[in-house]
Amino acid sequence: MSRLIETHRARNPRLFLFHGIVVGLLVVLTTGMAYRQLFKTGLYHERERLQNQRRVIVPGPRGNLFDRDGQVLVGNRARFSVVLNLAELRGEFKAEYRKVAANYAKLDRAERPNADQLARIARAAVAQHYLDKINFILNRHETVRTADLNRHVNQTLLLPYVLLDDLAPEEYARLIERLPVTSPLQVYASSSRHYPHGSAAAHTLGYTSLDIDPEVEDFPGEDLMTFKMKGSTGRTGLEQVFDSQLQGETGGAIYLVDPLGYKVDLPIEKRLPVQGKSLVTSLDIELQQAAEQAMEGRTGAAVALDVRTGEVLVLVSKPDYDLNNFVPRLSHDAAKAIEDSGGWLNRAIQGQYPPGSTFKIITAIAGLRAGTIEPGVSLVDCPGYYPVGNRRFPCWNQSGHGSGVDLVRALRDSCNVFFYKYGLATTPDFIAAEARRFGYGHPTGIELPAEFRNPRVADPAWKQAHMHEKWFPGDTANISIGQGDTLITPLQAACMVASFARGETETKPTLLHDSKRPAQHTAPLGLSPSDYNVILKGLAACYQLGTGRLARVDGLSGAAKSGTAQKGRIDLAWLVAFAPLEDPQIAVAVVLEGAEGDDNFGGGTFAAPVVKAILEKWKEKRDRPPAPPVNFKVE
Repeated sequence: MSRLIETHRARNPRLFLFHGIVVGLLVVLTTGMAYRQLFKTGLYHERERLQNQRRVIVPGPRGNLFDRDGQVLVGNRARFSVVLNLAELRGEFKAEYRKVAANYAKLDRAERPNADQLARIARAAVAQHYLDKINFILNRHETVRTADLNRHVNQTLLLPYVLLDDLAPEEYARLIERLPVTSPLQVYASSSRHYPHGSAAAHTLGYTSLDIDPEVEDFPGEDLMTFKMKGSTGRTGLEQVFDSQLQGETGGAIYLVDPLGYKVDLPIEKRLPVQGKSLVTSLDIELQQAAEQAMEGRTGAAVALDVRTGEVLVLVSKPDYDLNNFVPRLSHDAAKAIEDSGGWLNRAIQGQYPPGSTFKIITAIAGLRAGTIEPGVSLVDCPGYYPVGNRRFPCWNQSGHGSGVDLVRALRDSCNVFFYKYGLATTPDFIAAEARRFGYGHPTGIELPAEFRNPRVADPAWKQAHMHEKWFPGDTANISIGQGDTLITPLQAACMVASFARGETETKPTLLHDSKRPAQHTAPLGLSPSDYNVILKGLAACYQLGTGRLARVDGLSGAAKSGTAQKGRIDLAWLVAFAPLEDPQIAVAVVLEGAEGDDNFGGGTFAAPVVKAILEKWKEKRDRPPAPPVNFKVE
């Protein structure tokens, strides 16, 4: 038997190749690891940051709006909600999932929900369990809105889930007392817009709507997945025009989250939101409410201005709406009610009305400046009509105003015949030019959206351009008394009478109060003092004894001019006024819409009481003992 002897060579050349391959692979691996560790660290750190961090944005409260005396017109109120912190319920979700899955396992496979459906059922069951605790404390019977819960989990998991919103104060107090500090259930406080005076100055103040994408300024983490709490944005009125000022500064936080998206610790960065800047308006809420109460149940507008500065004291449009109904959102039924009543229209700045006999002030100025009216010389006999061509143009007083009617009596009693005669003599172009000097041909530029942009002054050129018709003497007779195609807004009428009270031609209105605002100065009327005083005497007589006497306030001198007009089938009652006569400080214009065919619907009867209510409140405030100064902070 031969003996086999195994021999080994100390060095096998074939192993060198194998060793080389292994060493090469190790070098590649080591180099790759070194490259990733040394050169790719920033990249992987950035990926980890984007995956593990989330940003939450919290809008700041809006600034307040005050009236000129410091009373809050628009503020913020606490809004309390019950929220559920889902991050603290992960264990309960898993346990409930197993329980639900075990129950459904008894069904045929085809009838079993899938994993996602099981998870939804489990979450809803856990949330309902906690909501039942709230129901017990508050004696409610609420149920979880499963679709809302699932949407919240899928889209905004990092934010607390709202179980109940807008709690009553007594409910909030009960929950604060009964809920444990460590409970996943917490009472969450936020702010919402509050209008303490309800519908007062609704069209002027405006309303807000929810903003699901509030702007973020100078907060880090722009590249992170971001969740935003709902904010608000101005939609109408001052809320819209000064939205950028009223908007608060957003705050927020950056959280670390686990792979499922739940936060795992306190925020790694946080900034508190800051309230927006406040706004002091020129409105006087006492005068505003006096006007609104006097107009209750009516359709129309009222405006009052500070004669010296043009600051708006009152801006009323009726019908209106309660601004609190817009918080957090306006219901369909409430919107329809506003639509049906015609409440959306801001008649003070959007209403388009013929000015009626208030325009006789402009006709009188035009006639005096043109030399066609001479005080004490220009007279008419008023039998109740005036012939123009083949037509008789009526005076409002069918019995007439008698003989020897001069400018003072014509203004006092609003005699149409006087203005027919001297309006024709003055010419339509001169009258139209005078109206434009008072700003009737363009918007006022007040700080509100949607002001009527195309007020018009009718004259022969306008009629030819827009109606392609010739101008007739009857057209001149109509515009002389404020009828026909000239259209203005109530705000423009208030500006006109404020301008006349100052002896000037234009007033720029403003809704912002400035205690140091200088008096406005525009082009002078171009009347001699004696001619100006003749018109002033007629308007004072109208206020004291004439068609505007129902606006008179005992102990307060003033001047007024009533008016009646028609717009289509709607009758209009006008009255403009200013007071005191010796030192004009407040100017007022009121227009009311009446029923079709109401021959008794005149400005001296229906609009005058509204003007009186405003002037009475103004006089009452003027005569009060001085109140201590109001200290309110406006940033």
